[in-house]
Amino acid sequence: MEEVVLCGASAYNKKFYLNEDFKGLPEQIKNELKIMCVLFTEDVGGIFQLVFSETGELEFRTSCDENDLLYDEIGCGLKIRQLQQTKQELLEALQMYYKVLYVGI
Repeated sequence: MEEVVLCGASAYNKKFYLNEDFKGLPEQIKNELKIMCVLFTEDVGGIFQLVFSETGELEFRTSCDENDLLYDEIGCGLKIRQLQQTKQELLEALQMYYKVLYVGI
């Protein structure tokens, strides 16, 4: 297994990406992911991704352009912790979904 990007958003080109492999997710979940990713990049800037690790764990990934002075590095960590708390149920369900369907656990 290798890492798989679930979804992501970019403050630079104002776009949201959802991996085609997950188009079978319920619309409500897809909408919630879109809102979560887009609001993250609006608040913090840069690029935000939700990635499944090789073991099926859901990870948050952020990055920014080298010269991006508006990227809020401190706010990034705070926002990630906030999402982990407020979206815990959704994140755990997505992780279980991935582990069952793709990892075979």
